[in-house]
Amino acid sequence: MASPLTHTLRQFRRDPAFNLTIVGTLGLTVGLSTAVFSIMDAVFLRPLPYKEPSRIFSLLTTSPQGFTQPASYLEFVDWRREAAPFSNVAAYNSFASVNAETGGSAVSLHAVTASDNFFDVLGVRPVLGRTFEKGEEDPGRNFVVVLSHEVWQDLFAARPEAIGAKIKLDGQPYTVIGVMPEGFRFPISRTQAIYFPLKMLKNQREGRGNHWLPTVARLAERVSREDAQSRLNQVFAHLSDAYPETKGRKVQLIDLATFTVGDSRARGALQLLGVGIAALIALGCVNLAGLLLARGVRMQHEVAIRSALGASRSRLMARLLSENISYAIAGGAVGLLLADALLGATRVLLVSALNRGSEVRLNGTVLTAALVVSMLTTLLAGLWPAFRFSATSAATSLRSGNRVGMDRGQSRLRAGFVCVQVSLAMVLLVTSGLVFRELSRLQHGDFGFDPSSILAAEIDLSPGSYENRDVVTDFYTPMLERVTAIPGVRAAGLIQIVPIQNWGWNSSVEIVGQPPSPPGHERNAEFRIVTSGYFSAFGIRLLRGRLVNEKIDTPTSRRVVVVNQRFVERFIPAGLDPLSQSIQDGQAKVAIVGVVSNVRQSIFGPPLAETDMPISQIPHDLRNQFLAGMQLVVQTTNAPNAIIPDLRRMFGELDRTLPFRTPQTMDDVVAGALTLQRLENWAFVSFAVLSLVLALLGLYGLISHEVESSRRDIGIRIAIGASRGRIFRVIYRRVAAMLVIGVAGGIVATWSARKLIESVAPLQGAGSIAMILALTLVFALVACFAAFIPARRAATVDPIEALRCD
Repeated sequence: MASPLTHTLRQFRRDPAFNLTIVGTLGLTVGLSTAVFSIMDAVFLRPLPYKEPSRIFSLLTTSPQGFTQPASYLEFVDWRREAAPFSNVAAYNSFASVNAETGGSAVSLHAVTASDNFFDVLGVRPVLGRTFEKGEEDPGRNFVVVLSHEVWQDLFAARPEAIGAKIKLDGQPYTVIGVMPEGFRFPISRTQAIYFPLKMLKNQREGRGNHWLPTVARLAERVSREDAQSRLNQVFAHLSDAYPETKGRKVQLIDLATFTVGDSRARGALQLLGVGIAALIALGCVNLAGLLLARGVRMQHEVAIRSALGASRSRLMARLLSENISYAIAGGAVGLLLADALLGATRVLLVSALNRGSEVRLNGTVLTAALVVSMLTTLLAGLWPAFRFSATSAATSLRSGNRVGMDRGQSRLRAGFVCVQVSLAMVLLVTSGLVFRELSRLQHGDFGFDPSSILAAEIDLSPGSYENRDVVTDFYTPMLERVTAIPGVRAAGLIQIVPIQNWGWNSSVEIVGQPPSPPGHERNAEFRIVTSGYFSAFGIRLLRGRLVNEKIDTPTSRRVVVVNQRFVERFIPAGLDPLSQSIQDGQAKVAIVGVVSNVRQSIFGPPLAETDMPISQIPHDLRNQFLAGMQLVVQTTNAPNAIIPDLRRMFGELDRTLPFRTPQTMDDVVAGALTLQRLENWAFVSFAVLSLVLALLGLYGLISHEVESSRRDIGIRIAIGASRGRIFRVIYRRVAAMLVIGVAGGIVATWSARKLIESVAPLQGAGSIAMILALTLVFALVACFAAFIPARRAATVDPIEALRCD
């Protein structure tokens, strides 16, 4: 008797199309599930690169109104002094970048400024040198820097002599004091980072209301999270007695694993992807089980003959399971190749959308999981058919001759497989439709401007290069003059934070002559620094008054501001002329000189109240700090990307220490704000397409098999007068019954998972119902088309041929 391996190879050669279908189905299932598991592994399972990360917490502080409000420096000092439940509390800021000058050019690096105990909280020691010492955040002592492992390799070729070396950052010399271990990053998304002691302007150091410092803390030994949070809220209550303006602020401890994943929407999206993968694997199992069951029916006669000739049940089981293991190995190999290709194709999306996206890769854990999924899927799908047909009575099978697979039990079982496939496919199809609709809604919303013809270029100047110089007159003014002279440029301007890209600076607003906000109930407005060309570049409409004007709005003239329509609605009482109002800014009054149309600061919410201050009114002594990072925005008459070579050349001529970052169109900015949604859309569209194909293949295979198995009965019916149309109707009634059961099951399952689905896409309203009905109709039409070929084959059976074959 041939070995199981020889028998398997013979089976592959005998029916290559069938075997390729099984391997392809398994490969697609394993490939998609492995790609998503790689993401889940990087985000949820891989340990964070810190000592005892379970004892490290982010302190999420909120204002009385409920919005996130990090610490001011003075508050951090208070928390650090009084927070007894923690062994250490550290502050950091990770939103800046720095220019490192090397070899006559400059590269931009992420900059993390932190308190001197920052690395103590994280519990990570450097591989070379040291970290910050106590007091190194004080002015004059903070010109030291710790390098990440990547920066050490890139700038110093991993040489130990880097310790003690001088490096020019933002035009000023710093001393390298340490190099962190490979893999260390904080925040975890900050690759290519360097770490500075805190650097603060006077108002940042002394302003209790200047909230700019996120904080992180390590729990003291034998202190629980609940106890620490309770005691920290007591500290907040005590401080609010001393500083009434802080009354009502709350604090919540967020464990570092949750903080690393990101906001609740990111967690919900990844959890939904996990559920989608489980559904996909279940669908693959059901599909493979149906295919293997159909193969077993065809082999039943052969198995019976072997059993009659003396083959033991264990021998027959070994043959069938050896084939399944071969399928698992082949399908797993195909799946790994597909997963690697998918991760490579979505690398940019992963890095942008997820805090640990750069760590997503195929590693030992993922490879092991892929092998387990492949083996379990195939064995679970094939074990029951193998057990069933190895136990078939040889006498019964031999008496039935070629008429196998005709009993009602087998027919109902295969129909049940199809119903389950349809249900799972409907869940994934509806989820995919909802995710796609939400992405489309966000992409094509009303932003207050047309993104198609606008280019945004990030400018990060080195403040040290402009010491004793005016950054406006020496760089920005000549730059704008040269940009507007480029052919095809319609308008150009500056703003420090581009709309849609991010929320920015905000501050509480008091209108002169109006009652102030009650303590703890301040009203905030976004704050932007702009040039007049910004409004033209974005097509923002002037509704009243005038725009800012660099020629008349100078540091010595009356301070002015332009506000948007939302600001007027929120802060100016009805009946008052906004152009006659002023904003109280400390001891100064800032006159409102213009009202413009709204633009959205974030893609996920409506426009906020905004004030736009002219760049020309920033005091000379603050310009290097406030204006080092700006965005050039350009509206063009043709393709925006066409002017990028001109911008590159112009920046290099004006300032060789300025790193050139490839500009983005505003369409790119919108797409960048939706990277997580685009990743979701890619994943669920892939799930939906594969599930739809698998369900249709299952339906097609079932109807084809029943037609082949029932040729004699169909022939007899036709011989005694059944019309071709009647045969069609019989088959399509069966198809309709399976579709109704499967679709109903899918809708029930979708409704049961609605809370999880709604974490990424709304499932409510007439629009959702209409979309589900449309998808159901499309699914039904495609399923009916898939059943047409076997139904037509049944309706054209020649009764004489069918009876002769029997």
